[in-house]
Amino acid sequence: MLQAGFVGLPNVGKSTLFNAVTRTRNAEAANYPFCTIDPNVGTVLVPDERLAVLSKMSGSKKLLPAAIEFVDIAGIVEGASEGAGLGNKFLSNIREVDAIVQVVRCFENDDIIHELGSVDPIRDIEIINSELILADLESLTKRKASREKKAKGADKLAKAEVELCAKLIPHLDEGNPAITLELSAEESDLLKTFHLLSDKDTIYACNVNEDELAEAVKNPDAHALVKQVIDYAAKSHNAEAVVISARIEEEMGELEPEEAKEFLEDLGVSDSGASNLIRSVYSLLGLKTYLTTGEQETRAWTIKEGDKAPAAAGVIHTDFERGFIAAEVVHYDDLVELGSKAEARNSGKLRIEGKEYEVKDGDVIEFRFNV
Repeated sequence: MLQAGFVGLPNVGKSTLFNAVTRTRNAEAANYPFCTIDPNVGTVLVPDERLAVLSKMSGSKKLLPAAIEFVDIAGIVEGASEGAGLGNKFLSNIREVDAIVQVVRCFENDDIIHELGSVDPIRDIEIINSELILADLESLTKRKASREKKAKGADKLAKAEVELCAKLIPHLDEGNPAITLELSAEESDLLKTFHLLSDKDTIYACNVNEDELAEAVKNPDAHALVKQVIDYAAKSHNAEAVVISARIEEEMGELEPEEAKEFLEDLGVSDSGASNLIRSVYSLLGLKTYLTTGEQETRAWTIKEGDKAPAAAGVIHTDFERGFIAAEVVHYDDLVELGSKAEARNSGKLRIEGKEYEVKDGDVIEFRFNV
């Protein structure tokens, strides 16, 4: 299962948000630096209203949403790449995740200590990004040195690695993350094998005060700190920023679904910030969902962008991929509009697709296979 790591300076609400999103209390949330030491892992269900609709149509006994994992990683401080704070141990934790959720403090509260004594989200982001870049520079310098001797001979891979390092090092030296360097397709594939920290897709979670949430969601430009983060994210590497209140999400974790819905409505918010964040991270990881529905269950299955029908079938069972014959496909929107698979078939919206069909998000599929 793919993982997204919660990263941030100490006391930005990272562990509180992790607990709220995963609906657990696995991560200690306290008003002092480094209350998180070992990373905490939680599985979260991806909110998907389509499941309930399909379930009602099919009379399903169970609903099974897609899921991803979040990891709460200890707070990073300036100098972490040189061992400050809890140092390289936590940079290695970041290296193991597939994407980063950088939690940014966008609220003022004198009762909650800020590591640097003041609230400045851009400064905080740049500290973290700088530490990731510095760690990558050290890694690249070692890699380049270790490959140079082989590169002088007939080792084509070593030569390609040295050349890529030579491109990356000056780029990072200027304070730019690896993800922003323009590369060829071949270079991009090679870069993935380097497992650089600053090459990971990132989403910024703007943690705001409870009483600021509704306005910040409806009009982010009106919240000065949120606007700074949104502008920075877009300009630095075309990243997304979402608005969330960790405290509100924490309170909602104690409520039943209907109570939580009423709670949000009273705040003037239509959807949970945690739900928005989960969906955004799911997309950031390059994941899509196709659906199956029947009397026993309605289920969301996770596939990667670009997966074709046999690979999608293999998510259910390897036998489905091995013995794939065809896929009976109708898109969710068409199925709901027409009301049944029979009507979808009559209207030509239900199709038989072969091995080269690229599965789309929201496809409702029944596979034909033979093993």
